[in-house]
This record gives sequence, structure tokens and C-alpha cells, in this order.
Amino acid sequence: MKERDSESFESLSHQVLPNTSNGESLSHQVLPNTSNGTHMIQMANSGSSAAAQAGQDQPDRSKWLLDCPEPPSPWHEIKSYVKGYFLNKAKRFKSLQKQPLPKRILSILQAVFPIFGWCRNYKLTMFKNDLMAGLTLASLCIPQSIGYATLAKLDPQYGLYTSVVPPLIYALMGTSREIAIGPVAVVSLLISSMLQKLIDPEVDPLGYKKLVITTTFFAGIFQASFGLFRLGFLVDFLSHAAIVGFMGGAAIVIGLQQLKGLLGITNFTTNTDIVSVLRAVWRSCQQQWSPHTFILGCSFLSFILITRFIGKKNKKLFWLPAIAPLIAVVVSTIMVFLTKADEHGVKTVKHIKGGLNPISIHDLDFNTPHLGQIAKIGLIIAIIALTEAIAVGRSFAGIKGYRLDGNKEMMAIGFSNVIGSFTSCYAATGSFSRTAVNFAAGCETAMSNIVMSVTVFVALECLTRLLYYTPIAILASIILSALPGLIDINEAVHIWKLDKFDFLALIGAFIGVLFASVEIGLLVAVVISFAKIILISVRPGIETLRRMPGTDIFADTNQYPMTVKTPGVLIFRVKSALLCFANASSIEERIMGCVNEEEEEENIKSNAKRKILFVVLDMSNLINVDTSGITALAELHNNLTQAGVELVIVNPKWEVIHKLNQARFVSKIGGKVYMTIEEALDACFGLKV
Repeated sequence: MKERDSESFESLSHQVLPNTSNGESLSHQVLPNTSNGTHMIQMANSGSSAAAQAGQDQPDRSKWLLDCPEPPSPWHEIKSYVKGYFLNKAKRFKSLQKQPLPKRILSILQAVFPIFGWCRNYKLTMFKNDLMAGLTLASLCIPQSIGYATLAKLDPQYGLYTSVVPPLIYALMGTSREIAIGPVAVVSLLISSMLQKLIDPEVDPLGYKKLVITTTFFAGIFQASFGLFRLGFLVDFLSHAAIVGFMGGAAIVIGLQQLKGLLGITNFTTNTDIVSVLRAVWRSCQQQWSPHTFILGCSFLSFILITRFIGKKNKKLFWLPAIAPLIAVVVSTIMVFLTKADEHGVKTVKHIKGGLNPISIHDLDFNTPHLGQIAKIGLIIAIIALTEAIAVGRSFAGIKGYRLDGNKEMMAIGFSNVIGSFTSCYAATGSFSRTAVNFAAGCETAMSNIVMSVTVFVALECLTRLLYYTPIAILASIILSALPGLIDINEAVHIWKLDKFDFLALIGAFIGVLFASVEIGLLVAVVISFAKIILISVRPGIETLRRMPGTDIFADTNQYPMTVKTPGVLIFRVKSALLCFANASSIEERIMGCVNEEEEEENIKSNAKRKILFVVLDMSNLINVDTSGITALAELHNNLTQAGVELVIVNPKWEVIHKLNQARFVSKIGGKVYMTIEEALDACFGLKV
């Protein structure tokens, strides 16, 4: 083996020439070879004194790595985090103690209820803008809330109840100025599709209502807990791509379900998959449907969509698409009343219970045999609702240039739903369409939510009797008009161009919701997202590094084809933050495979024996390593040693070098641990010379 090393190095040493013109110990220059058009690396040795100086400097720099202090243990990090958290709280408490009592109370109130902060600087001009925005918001919210309640298989008044109490609570506790709180289409679909499997709303409407109220309570508890214990990362388990696919599939399912109201169909399927819905529509159309209802619904759907198109073309007419649903409700109700269309097959809303939200604490049912399933459904609704609300809030906060407090948002929405469940509300969250209207109407603060809530309450007290003749087809058309905003084709194309794996999660969620169920769609999206993470962890990439011409920078050969090879050396970098049981064997096999492949290529080209002397492993990406990873490194070192190749480690992180020292791996490789690739090459070739 020694003979093979000496023979290998003889071919390399022909390119190592003395250079007495500069003071560098081992400088690397790329010189053209005019005879064959190739490049070779010329390593210059400035003399024994400079080499000796380099030899003195190099071990000192390596000692910086080898003699670093012991990193903190996981227990110490947890203890430091908890200690810092409580010390921070204690400092705040001490600062509060120094303040006068009135100011102390105000500071506490501002921390819990942000409204006490911004209302101190509230002006009349701001209220005028919020008043206009709130009234515009209410004109859109009233018909949408009634429609979404029917989508959730509840009586229409429950949608209006949900637009009264939750917006008030959010205005007190929320940090977003633009977000509009209330019922939304996707959450309404989740409630109806999952809870009707437990209790049929047509057979037992009271029992179904109790399930909805209890589910809302659980959703609020989960949301408030996420904010209180800073568990917002749980919401991130649903990736952006998965949400885009889920929203698109849910929008199509919601649209297909609205064919029942648009066609005036009496008997309809309770399933949500596209096959069952289309089969039910086909059977109903062959038997009995109402042409008058279909014509009425399509006419006002066209009207709403045309006003939306006009509003997009002319920003000054933003109020037109906002009030179009209310105009559709008023005009269609008058038409049905005057023409007595309800006697000719046009189905109407009929009685809507008016008045203030009734107390519903007694409807919370914790003795039901479905409690476990209700809690699971509440968790799903909590995550979906938070994902939509925080995404909407952050997008508009970015436009206005202020920061949204995610933890406070979770607590605000959570308490809105908990208190809402006490007042006959079902799960509420931020609506993108209504938030966009609120923003376009010029809202200044969350006061617009309060104005909207008061307006809806007035409608509950005074106007519910007037909605007796409102056609159900109009509610279906209002819901259908809001669905195009949930289908983001441009974003899907953008995700396809950026990341094919993310697009796979998008398609999985879309197809799962469309052809199976809402739960299956979410499950498929989460599974694909986790599969991506696992695949990247188990099969991380290996970068082969070479020198950039004229520099001391070493870069990936695939990304930079102009890089220059250093004879006798292979340099690798692992594209993973962890070297662990999941990927250690794979990384070792791939490195050895690259070494063997390189040797075969060199042998074919030069018909000579082995030319690889060193394998340099750049650990700059690795954050941590476990026992399996250390074992794999030891096996890699043994395999390379048997092949006459030396292993060199470069730039290990704090915890990595500490574990390698504890495992005595550094001594096994002869202490060849360096801070940079350049230093590693200088030291190794200097030792060989």
C-alpha cells in the first residue's frame, strides 16, 4: 500500500514546483497547458522557512476547533429557554410595579386587548373611514352569512349570529387592522361534510346543532392554546402548496353542492365527492327540477359576476361588487313576493329567527359518544381556520407595512370561537373576500369589524322578517360568486415551475378533496409533505467541490462547470443538516461510490495506478450528528484507509466536533480537522512533500 501511495504521489509531485518569487507557503495557480488545451494545478513551495511557518500556524488554527469548549446540553438549552422566558416576564412585571397603578392597569389591558393601544390615538377621520368600510362589509356579510349557514346545514340565522359576536371579540384582541371575521365557505364545508356523518341534520337538527356548537368550542380551545403556548408551528404542517390544492378542490365541491339550490332539487346526496354529487344531480334532473329557480339563480349570478368584473376594472367602483349580493337579495325577494313565485316551485328561505344571539352554553355536549371524533374535527377546523386567517392577515399587513403578531392572532380567533360557542355561533375565521372589500373600502382599524357587527345585529332585530321570500337560489348564486377567489390557477402554475414535489402535494390535496372527501384530501397533502421531508433526509444529495479558477473558493461542480480539479483530492459536501440513522449509510455508500468511480476514470485516462490520496469532507452544512452518523464516518474512514486514501474533515460545527472528539474519531483520522478546505489541502500536501 505504501508503494502504491508513493507511485500515486510521484505522478502528482511532477506538478509540484518550487516558487521562490512569493512568500506563500503553498499557493495554487491555474496555468494553461498549451500542448493539449487542458489546465493543471501548479502548487508552489516558497522554501523551508515559509513552510515551517505554515506548519506552525496550521496546528494552532486546528486547535481552535479541537479545543473549543463543551457545547450546552439539550437539558441546559431547555432550562436556559425557560429561565429566559420567566426572567423576561419578571423584568416586565418589575417594570410594571414601578409604574403608577392606572398606568399599570392600562399596560396589562394593552397586552391582552390591543384595542386599548390603538384607540388612544383614534380620530374622527379614522372613524369615518371605518364606518364606511364597516357598512360596505355588512352589505356583503349579511347575504354571505346566510348562504354559508345553509352550506353548514344550519338554519340561516346561525350565519348571522356568527357575524355578530366573533367580530366583536376579535376587534378587542386581534392585531390585524383589515381582517374581516365571520363564517367562510371552506370551514362551513368542513363542518357539514364531517359532522353529518355522525348525526344527520335533517333527521335530528337539534342534535346536529349541538355537535356544531361543541366542535366550535373545541376549535376555539385548540386555537387559543396554539397562541398561548406558542405552538404556531403546528399550523405549518399544512404547506402553502397543500392549502392551494385543498382550497381549489373545496371550491369545486362547494360549487357542485350549490347545484341543489340553483336547480331547486329536493332530494340530494350527503356525500361531498364529485362522483356522488354529479350522479345525484343527473338523477334529480331526470325526475324533477325547477326551471324558474334555475333562471332566477343564473340571472343574479351573472349580475354579481359582472359587477365584480366592473369593480376590478375601475377601482373607484370597489363598492359595487360589495353591495351586489345585497342588491340581488333585495331585488329577488321583491320579485318572488310580487309574482308569488314560491307557489310555482321557487324555494325560499322562509322563517329566520331574529333577535340577539341566544345563549348556547347548555348546548355544549361533553357526554356524547362522539366526543373523540368531535375533538378531532375541532382540531382540523382549528388548523384550517388559522391557516386561512393568518395568511390573509399577513398579506394585508405586509401591504400596510406593519407586523402581525401570530400568537395574539391565534388567541384572538380562539377566544372568538370559544365565546362564540356560548352564543350560538359556529366556527368563524378571517375571510379573504370580505377582507379585500374591507381593505378596498379604506378601513383604518378593527373598528370596521365592530361597525359590521352592529349592522348585522340591527338586521337581526329588524330585517329578518323581510327575508321570508328570499329565494334559496340567490343564496346559492352568492356562494358560487365567491368561489373563483378560492381557485388560484396562477399560483398552481407558479408552484409547478418552482418545486415539482410541492406541486405533487397540491395535486394530492386537490384530487383527494374532489374524489374522496375533505379529510382524505388533507391527509394526502400532509402525507406527501412529510414524505418530501423524509425523502430529503434519507437521501440527501452529495456535492462534489472543486476550486473556482483564480480563487481560493471551492464550489459545486454541477452548479459551476468551470471549476478546476485538484489532482489527488476528492472534496465532498453533504447537502443535509443532520447526519443520522436515516441517512448515514446512504451518504457513506455514495461517497465510496464516487471515489471508486473517480479511480476508474483516472485509470482509464492515464493507464496508471491510483491517484486519489485524500478525501476531504466539508461538514459546514451539518448541524448535528448522532451515533449512527459517527459509526458511518468510522466505516468510511476504514474503507478509505484500506484503499490507501486518507479522510480529512473540514469546518465541523460546534456540536459535531464535540461528539467526534468524544467518540475519539478525530484521533482515528490523525487529527486531520481543519477550518477551511484551503488549509486542509495546504497541510495535507505539505505533510506528503
